[in-house]
Order: sequence, then structure tokens, then C-alpha cells
Amino acid sequence: MVKASFPPWQPREEDYLQIFREQNPWYKEGRVPETLAPPVPRSLAKSLWKRLKHNEPARFQVVLGPRRVGKSTAMYQTVQRLLDDGVGVQRLVWLRMDHPLLMQLELGALLRMWLPEMAKATPQEPIYVFLDEVTYAKKWDVWLKTFFDERWPICLVGSSSATAALRQGRLESGVGRWEEQYLAPYLLHEFLELHGQGVALPISETLSETLEASLDQVPTLTTVAAQRRRYLLTGGFPELLLLQQPADEAGVLLHSQRTLRSDAVERAIYKDIPQTFGVGDPMLLERVLYTLAGQFTGILSPSNICQNLGGLTQPTLDRYLSYLERAFLVFTLTNYSGREATRQMRGRKLYFVDGAVRNAALQRGLGPLSDQQEMGLLLENLVAGHLHALSQQSQVRLHYWRDGNDEVDFVYDHPTAPLAFEIGSSMSHSRKGLQALIKRFPRFERRCYIVTPDAMIVRPSSRPDGIGMLPLDLLLLVLGMQAEKDLTQRLAPGP
Repeated sequence: MVKASFPPWQPREEDYLQIFREQNPWYKEGRVPETLAPPVPRSLAKSLWKRLKHNEPARFQVVLGPRRVGKSTAMYQTVQRLLDDGVGVQRLVWLRMDHPLLMQLELGALLRMWLPEMAKATPQEPIYVFLDEVTYAKKWDVWLKTFFDERWPICLVGSSSATAALRQGRLESGVGRWEEQYLAPYLLHEFLELHGQGVALPISETLSETLEASLDQVPTLTTVAAQRRRYLLTGGFPELLLLQQPADEAGVLLHSQRTLRSDAVERAIYKDIPQTFGVGDPMLLERVLYTLAGQFTGILSPSNICQNLGGLTQPTLDRYLSYLERAFLVFTLTNYSGREATRQMRGRKLYFVDGAVRNAALQRGLGPLSDQQEMGLLLENLVAGHLHALSQQSQVRLHYWRDGNDEVDFVYDHPTAPLAFEIGSSMSHSRKGLQALIKRFPRFERRCYIVTPDAMIVRPSSRPDGIGMLPLDLLLLVLGMQAEKDLTQRLAPGP
């Protein structure tokens, strides 16, 4: 019996146009469906549309962040803000570049096919092009360079779940042509806003000034603690925060782990990183992540980790750790010192971008609910994540400090207003590390805080040792709002 043979299927232009209609529902409806652009905007969406409208200096924008963190949501909300501001639907184009058909054509061909309005566009009234997962496009970096250098009348926003795809071998293309915007998981103040419980605080130019101002206008924090605990167990991912969740803590924790295990951890380990770096053994990469998850908030010992992983070489470990950082699963802090060389030579501390991802990587189940020590580490990771998000927006470096037996959890190395924080479980937490830091580096005098869930507010200036106290929830709110303020100031300065 002779089997029939069929010629390979070739997509027609109509097939691409159908995709275009499906991905741009505002052409038919006049607005972005609320399922794509929820009414409570992300911090990035509040400012990005202004940066696009007043594109000076002219730059493309690339939104970076972990998988499932809401990059697409922030971009859809930006589309809606542009529509609200009077931009016509014909000037708003969305392409999800990981679509199997769209991956087959180069960006130039796609835009020529779908931008009949291009001839009418001008630098004053450009076409706004949103490329979701832009790094899946053929020769995407070459085309972005071409669009920019040839002055195509477009204003472009892309997204990616891996910095490596943007930075590896493509620095020349991006210099002076695009800006990278980091989107963190939801911070505590965003979580409260999402549930209609936003808190107002005075936000100043620096974190130090904001803390001082906030101590005079402390909001009621009694209801925040319960919300913070649920937020900690869920994680700051909109897919989890917006859907109906189990009422009990056990259900919340397990649901979060199941979702993030498949959507954040496994997609990064088995798809994003191998695709970008050509990792041939993703199972070993997962074992590295699992081992790191068991040591989070601690100072890494590469030799011990390599031994635990069956003789893994340190160069391989360093390489795999860099992959995990570039996929926005983890980040590391260096030891603070007055000299850069000393910072780089000493060990690093590891944190997860979101503690819920750590729980999913370890498949911890209900363990955190019954282990107070583990819950304390998750709270430290929560502060680290907020400080890291602020650092990304303020461009102020974040460190820890350790000298012998003296250690401080976080050093926020602002050039004129540095701060140091030690996270504890009770107000009796030791001050020894902060006292040693002040003695070694007098610039931190009256700029240090003990932070605990039950702390009473104590100003550093009111204590002989110059060490103040802060409630955990107040610090988290201040950090998140300061990060949003710094983002707004950078993207859309002025009124």
C-alpha cells in the first residue's frame, strides 16, 4: 500500500492576519479586555505610557522580569492607558512573538505586513508596537537596531523573561537604542492596592528621607500583618493573586507551589535557560537550584555545594548560578566594604526573587507553616526582595556585611544617605552586628535599624548607640512605595 504524501503546509498571509486580529482585540472592541488589563495598574504601567508619549531621549523599552510576574499585564495596561489618552487603535500593534507562526518570519517582514498605517505615521504620531517575548523573534536584536537607526516611525516596547537573551553578545545593538525596565513580583503595597486596602505614606527623594517622614505619619498596621502573611505564602505573581484562592493557609501554600513549580521553575529550567545557553543537562541545573534553595539567606560555600552535587566543578556551578540569576529566579549580594576588590573576593549571600519560588523549587509542602525558623528566613527573603526591587529602580547597590562573627543582613549603599538593616524575630534581637558596622564605618551612625514584626518605632537619634527600630510591615511598605516613586521619577519626571 502506497502512503499518500502531502506537501508541507505553508501559512498564507490570511493566517498571519487572523493571528493579528486575535492578538489585538482593541481593533474590534475599542479597548483592552479587562481579563488582559485588570483595572488596578502595576507600578510600571502607571509611568511607562508617559515615557512612550514623551519619548525623549528616543529609546525603545524592554520589560524584564521573572516568568508569570505580569510583564504582559503591565504592557496591556499601558496599551489601555494610551487608548484612554486618545491614541487611535490603528496606532497600537501587539505581537506575541513566541507564537509558532510568528517565530518563522523576521520582524521587518511582520511589521511591513501588518502596518498599513506606517505611511501615515510620523515621529510625533508614531505606531506603538508591543512585542511580547521579543527575544523569540528571528534576529530580533538586528531588527531593533535597524528600526532605530533607520528611524522607522514606531515606538517599541518588548518583553523578555531572561536578561541573558538581551545581553549575551548583543550589547552593541542595545547601547543608546533601548532601555531595560525591571518588573519585580508584586510588592506588599501593590498587593494591598490590588485588594482595595492601599496605604498612603509620604515619599521623599531618598529612602532615608522617606523613612524619617514615615515615622511621623505611621498608618494603621494592625490589618497589614494578616495580609502580609497571606502574600508571603502566595507569592507576588498576579496569576495567583487575581484568581480565587483557597481560604485556608495550607491550601494557599500548596496551590502556590503547584502553580509556580510548573509556570516559573520548570519553564525557566527546562525551556528558557537551555534555549538561551544551550545547557545540555537541565536536570543538573535543577539539582543546583534545589541545593541553593536549601541554603537561601546564607553565605554560599561553593566547595561544599560542589561536593554535595557529586563533584560538580566550581566553574560549572558559577556558570549555572549566573544562569539562574539571569532568569530572575535568584539574586546574590556581595559583602560590603570600602574597596570594590574586597566585595568581590568574599562570599555571596543568596536570595530568591520571591520566597514562594523557593518553596516551589524545594516542593516544601506545608513545612513553612510549622517551622518558625524557616518562616523567619522567608521574612528575611521578603525584605531582601523588596530591597532588591528598590535597588533596581534607584541604582543604589545592595550588600550584606560580615566581619568575623559580626554580621548585618542588608546594607543599602546610597552615596550620601546609606542605611543598614538587621532583620529579627523579636525586639530583643542582637544589636552586636550593627554596632560593629558603625564602629568600622562611621558613615552608618544613626542610620541603622533593627526590623521585627512586633517592633515599636524607635528613631536612631533617640538611642545612645544610634540604632533605631522599625516594624517589618512599615519597612516593606516604604520600600515598595520608594521603588515606585524612583521608577516614576526615572520614566516620567515632572508633574
